[in-house]
Order: sequence, then C-alpha cells, then structure tokens
Amino acid sequence: MAQIRVNDLTFSYEGSADEVLKDVTFSVDTDWKLGLIGRNGKGKTTLLRLFMGQYEYRGSITAPTRFDYFPYQVTERELARTAAELMEEWKPGVELWQVLIQTEQLHMDAECLYRPFGTLSFGERTRAMLAVLFAEENEFLLIDEPTNHLDSSARDIVKEYLSSKKGFILVSHDRDLLDGVCDHVLVLNRATVEVQAGNFSSWKENKERTDAFLQAENEKHLKEIGKLKAAADRSSRWAERNENTKIGFDPVKEHDRSIATRAFIGAKTKKMQARVKAYETRIDREIEEKEGLLQDIERVTELKLEPLLFHKEVLIDARDLSLKYEGSDRELFRGLRFQLKRGERLILSGSNGCGKSSIIRAVLERSGYSGASFKGKLIAEGELNVPAGMIISYVSQDTSFLSGPLKKYGESRGLNESLFLAVLRQLDLVREQFSKDLEEFSEGQKKKVLIAESLITPAHLYIWDEPLNYIDVFSRMQIEKLINRYKPTMLLVEHDLRFREETGAEAVRL
Repeated sequence: MAQIRVNDLTFSYEGSADEVLKDVTFSVDTDWKLGLIGRNGKGKTTLLRLFMGQYEYRGSITAPTRFDYFPYQVTERELARTAAELMEEWKPGVELWQVLIQTEQLHMDAECLYRPFGTLSFGERTRAMLAVLFAEENEFLLIDEPTNHLDSSARDIVKEYLSSKKGFILVSHDRDLLDGVCDHVLVLNRATVEVQAGNFSSWKENKERTDAFLQAENEKHLKEIGKLKAAADRSSRWAERNENTKIGFDPVKEHDRSIATRAFIGAKTKKMQARVKAYETRIDREIEEKEGLLQDIERVTELKLEPLLFHKEVLIDARDLSLKYEGSDRELFRGLRFQLKRGERLILSGSNGCGKSSIIRAVLERSGYSGASFKGKLIAEGELNVPAGMIISYVSQDTSFLSGPLKKYGESRGLNESLFLAVLRQLDLVREQFSKDLEEFSEGQKKKVLIAESLITPAHLYIWDEPLNYIDVFSRMQIEKLINRYKPTMLLVEHDLRFREETGAEAVRL
C-alpha cells in the first residue's frame, strides 16, 4: 500500500482572480475506492486534471504511481475509428487481450471494439473506455462522472464493475453509485477538505450530525456573547455614572462628603473599568471560538415554484403511439400507452436510444411549443393528445447552445434579472459567475442556468430531459424537496434512482 500526498495545493485558471483550489492538503491510499464529493464549481474535475499534470500549480502532489483519466477524449474525426484502433492512443502500450478481459467483466460484446466509435451507444462508449482504463495494473485511475447519459441498466453494470475494482477516484453525483462502489470519500467542503472512511450515505449521516453539533455550539456562543455584552455595557454605564460624581457636589444634600471622597470614587471607577476590560476579553475569546464553526455547513435553501393549474385533468394522452424519424425504417417503439394527469410526475424509462427524448419532442411539437429546435422530421402513428393553450417549461439535456454573458442570456429569454440571479444563488452559483460568459461555466453550472430559468417560469407542465446530469448532490436534494412540496405536473427523463425514490415519480417503461 502506498500513499498519494497533496500539500498546500493552490490553483487558479489563467486570467482569473478566483482560486479554484487554495492550500489544499490531504493524503489517500492507492488501493482505496475513493468518491470525490463537492458542489459544482468546487474544482473536482480540476483536481483530477492537476493529477494528470495538465496545469501548473503551487504546492506539491507526490504520487508513487501513474495516473490515467476517464473519459478519454475523442474528436469528431475519430468517431469514424474503432475503439480497437483508438486504444493505443488512449493508453500507449496496452494489450488487446488485457482489454478483452475487462470487456467480459463489463458484460460487453467484444464486437463493439471493432465498430466505429460514433455508432456506439453512450453505455457502449463508457464500457469500452473503462475496459481500456482498467486494462493495466499499477495505476491510480481518475474517473470523472462515468454514468452521465447512461440508462439504468448501464448504470447497474458500471456500478457492479467498479465495486469489484480498487485504486481510483470516482467523481459522481449519483448517490446510488457512490454508495455501491466507494469505501472512502474525499470531500471538498466550502472551506476545508476532509477524507473519511465509508460511502456517501455514511458521510452524509456524519455530516448532518456534525452540522447539528456545530449549530448548537454556535447558538451557545452567541448566547454567551450576548450575556457578556450586556454585562459589559451595564458595568461601563455604572463606571461612567460613578466617575461623573467626582466633579461637584451639593453641600446641603451631601454634607458628609469631603474632598477625599474623590480618591475613593476614582478607585471604584477604576475597578469597574477593569471589570469591563475583563468582559471584553471574554467576548473576544468567545468570538474567536465561534469563528469558523459554520464555515463548512451546507445550507440547502428551499427553492420555490409557481405551477399553474390547467383546467383539464389529462395533460398528455398517448394511445398506441409509435415514433420513427423520416428516412428511417426503424421504429423507436410501437404501441405505447400512457396518461399524464394534473399533479402527476412521470419518468420515461428505458435503454439509451429507445425514444425517451423523442417522446418529449413529440409532446412539445404537438403542444405548439416554440422554445426549442430539433433536427430531422419525427413521424408519429397512433394518438398523442396534448390540449391547446397549455404553458410548458422545458429543460433540455443539451447545454451546447448556451453562450455569451449570463445576464444577456436572461434578457434574451425575457427573464426577470433579479429573480433569475436570486434562484441561481439559491442553487449555490457564486456571484463571481454572474459576470462571466456561459462558455466558462462548468457543465453542472450550465444545467443550473436551465433549471433556474424553468423554476421562475410559471407553467402548467414541466418537461425536463435528464436535468440532473452534472448537478451536485446538494442541489439534487434541493430539487427533490421542491418537487415534493409544490407537486408540479412533470414529464421527465432521469436515470437517478434516488431521485425517483425521493420524488415518488411513476415510471413509464419503453
């Protein structure tokens, strides 16, 4: 067993005044299955790239092993090549037989390695890359969000596979994956970094217990500071009033007072002032002990939603629905039946490529929604009834169209700027991001822009297509609370098992 040590690691991107990581120090064992947890924008992916030596930094990273990183980069031109051809570029020196051993463990047909990479599904691409990643030993592997865009069955395969391995850092916001795979967690808190044994759930339980204790300690210190300040103020006023009696006196009312009384009054005042000084010292000590208590507390702010009430009970009615694209003979599915009634939440479930997003597209087109553009012509057979006059708020799984200044994007969408920015702050987007172009945002931050836009748009129906990809676990819990509180009518595509369980959404299996 060896250790990777990070000491006083500090990094900021060129041209940016913001430090992504500052004075980070920790050590981890190379045979751990380590989950990396943190808010969007806290520097998780940046840390992995620093391990890979992609950026210059201050501080030190000491590692007795080589690193390798998932996902491998594949250009548009390389999509025409096969994984068997690309693997030598991904991991120089890797042997095909080593990769084939991993494909078997991943329940993957080796034939996928010989098909053009662009023709593979997201699940097949992920498994092909993981097979190459784990093909060699004596490496510490850096795995960045392997389950994004994967369906439930593919996620289960990846979870089972990673649980049988060791010696990696896994960046993921999928709580089920973190619980099923990790034996340690590395947490980028708001102000500190911690390493803890266990999985996500055990860390979360410890975190909630620690936060509750720190909140109680903070309240205790605040009360003590209040008492000390009141006592100091009282003693200060006594001292001032006593000192004022030294000057002048009424010989009729104070016939027993002499000039020597001044010295007695001065000594008494000095004693009171010393008491005030002692109170102030105790106040400073209490404040010092209180300082930093709440620096890592995760305050999950409750979001708000204003769903509109549609006059009809049934908002979507599909009967014997079949979909395919013009120019293709392959039907995505046939004979689908489902209804979405007012106040219900339905999750479209099925393997990648089975037509989940196409159903969303068909509903949007049938409703007359004009806020999205799609490629190709979709042909529907059977019935798909969507009432006229219904207002829809839509979150696309695609963020590539986001560009330019954040505030200008809000203006182009007709959003109330102050409300838009306020919701983004509630989703933990720091104010410094507001002045940046959207291209500089992380994928999780881009998704929060789309979700914030949807949340401030009153609608009869909320249609969200894979909304939680790249979204951190704390924001996921915020969104779950929002849905449970306001119970909007929703049609979703989402593969996060915990999200389904927490929101009680019904699944429509394709």
